[in-house]
Amino acid sequence: MENQPSKDPMHGITLKVIVEQLESYYGFDTLAELINIKCFKSNPSVKSSLTFLRKTDWARKKVEELYIKTLPKF
Repeated sequence: MENQPSKDPMHGITLKVIVEQLESYYGFDTLAELINIKCFKSNPSVKSSLTFLRKTDWARKKVEELYIKTLPKF
């Protein structure tokens, strides 16, 4: 059997990579406007965002959805 590449755009992508790419593309100010969560508004950093997103499924889902929508722009 051949190993088929995954068609899932999230396959093999870590949450850290997602947050870093979104922050690099949008910046925390725009991320806070697009996704209304405190970790992007109050003293934002990649580390604090990862801590929050790993504990909060609904917020992580919103970040992953934004990442998928933004993929063509990268």
